[in-house]
Amino acid sequence: MTSWVEIKESALIKNLRSFRRLIGDRVSIMAVVKANAYGHGLERTAKVLEDKVGWFGVNNLAEGLELRQAGIKKPVLILGYVPLASLNEAVGNNLSLTVYNRETVRALGKITSPSKIHLKIETGTGRQGILPQELGEFLDLVKRSSQIKVEGLSSHFADLEEVGEQSYASYQLERFQHASAAAAIKLGYPPFRHMACSAAALLFSPSLMDMLRLGIGMYGLWPSESVRVEVARICPEFKLQPALTWKTRIAQLKNLPVGFPVGYGGTFVTKRLTRLAVLPIGYYDGYDRGLSNCGQVLVKGQRAPVIGRVCMNMTMVDVTEVGQVQLEDEVVLLGRQGSQEISAEEMATKMGTINYEVVSRINPLLPRFTRV
Repeated sequence: MTSWVEIKESALIKNLRSFRRLIGDRVSIMAVVKANAYGHGLERTAKVLEDKVGWFGVNNLAEGLELRQAGIKKPVLILGYVPLASLNEAVGNNLSLTVYNRETVRALGKITSPSKIHLKIETGTGRQGILPQELGEFLDLVKRSSQIKVEGLSSHFADLEEVGEQSYASYQLERFQHASAAAAIKLGYPPFRHMACSAAALLFSPSLMDMLRLGIGMYGLWPSESVRVEVARICPEFKLQPALTWKTRIAQLKNLPVGFPVGYGGTFVTKRLTRLAVLPIGYYDGYDRGLSNCGQVLVKGQRAPVIGRVCMNMTMVDVTEVGQVQLEDEVVLLGRQGSQEISAEEMATKMGTINYEVVSRINPLLPRFTRV
C-alpha cells in the first residue's frame, strides 16, 4: 500500500451532531454522499452514518446501487440524472428519483412498479429544474400515472457560500415556497420540501423546511472561507473537524548536488546539497499538478516543500530540514501530523480551486479506512 485515505468516524459523527444541535430535531437530515462521499469513501461513510440520518443523497444510479448492495436500507435519493433506459433498475431497487424532464415522467409511467420522485424546481441557479410557471402542466402529466408518487420537492441555492446580502437567496426561497404551495394544492397533499445545504443551515435558517441536505459541512469542511469567518463571528462555539487524512510513504531517498534539476522541464534546480524524497503519488491519484513547486507535505511532523512538477504517479519533496528520514516513512499529504496540518483549504488556494474539489478528486481506487 503506497497511498491511502483514513476517515475518522468520530469527526463525522461530531460534525453531524453539531448540525443537529443547530437545526433542532424537527428537520430531517440527508447525508449527501455523492462523488464517493466527497472523496471519503461512499460505502464506509454511509455505514458510519446510517443509524444517525434519515436519508442519503447520491448523484447517480451507480452510487445508489452501491449503497443498496452494501446493505443500506435507508431512503436514498438520486440527485442527478438517471438515463431513461435505467429507470426500471432504479425503481426496482427502491431508489427515489429527482425528476425535471417530461420524458422521465412518461418513461416512469410505463413501469408497472410504483416509483417515488422529487420534483426539482428551478428557482434561479440555472441548472436542473422545472420552471415554476411550467410546474402545473408538469404535475398534470405526473398525475396521469397513478403509480408515480411525488414524494418531495427540491431546489438549490446559487450563492449562499458568498456571505453578504441574502436578497437573491430570499428571492429563490420565495419562488420555491410559492411553487410548493401550488404543488400541494394540485396534489392534494404537501410533498416533502428540501432546499437547505450546509451554508444555508449555518446562515439562512428560513430555508430549513422538512430536510437539510448536509454535504461539505458533514465532512468537517467549510462551504467557503467567508462562511467560516461569519459563523465564527455569530456562533463562535460552532466547530467543524475535518474527517479525512490522506497519506503516502517515501519510495526513495537520495542526495542531490547543487545545480541539479528536479522533475519534468527542470522547473526546480537545487541551490544547496538537497535531501530528496520521492513519493509514489501524483495527479492520477488526485494530487494536483497545480501543487508543483508550491505544495507542502508533512514528514515527521514537519513541513516539506514539493519541488519540481508533480508527475502522473510521483511527487518529489525536499526533506533536507527534516531529520532522520527513512525509506517508507509515512507522509501526510492532507490532514494532521503532530502539531502541523495541511488543510484542504490550503491546498485549494495553491491549486486555484475550492476544498470540495481537493477531496472529491482523490482517486476512488485508493483504499479508504475508518478509524475511531
